[in-house]
Amino acid sequence: MAHYALINEDNIVVKVITGVDETNTDDLPEGFSSWEDFYADLKGLTCKRTSYNTKKNTHNLGGTPYRGNYAWINYEYNEEHDIFIPPKQYPSWVLDLDTASYVAPTDYPDDGNHYNWNEETLSWDLHTE
Repeated sequence: MAHYALINEDNIVVKVITGVDETNTDDLPEGFSSWEDFYADLKGLTCKRTSYNTKKNTHNLGGTPYRGNYAWINYEYNEEHDIFIPPKQYPSWVLDLDTASYVAPTDYPDDGNHYNWNEETLSWDLHTE
């Protein structure tokens, strides 16, 4: 069993399906070189395999991370880096390729308190509630 992300023309994941394991090529229909190609043809969308065990470019079972993150609906597929990226939370946040996610332009304070991002001031505000 493997998971595949179906991606629209804007490189946004619109559906994730469970399919045939990518290493099982014995059952691959004639004319297709991979299961990605088969599902892309079947669904009429770009198809990329995704790993359920990958998050923030780390494999949660200790294996090799695959394509940055598991592809959830509304994630973006970044062709240049061959990774799935969660939606950007704030316009000022930047892509961190090490974690395959967007991060604030300033680090989260490491003082044990809770903070909320303030997009207007581009800083972390102490959470007071």
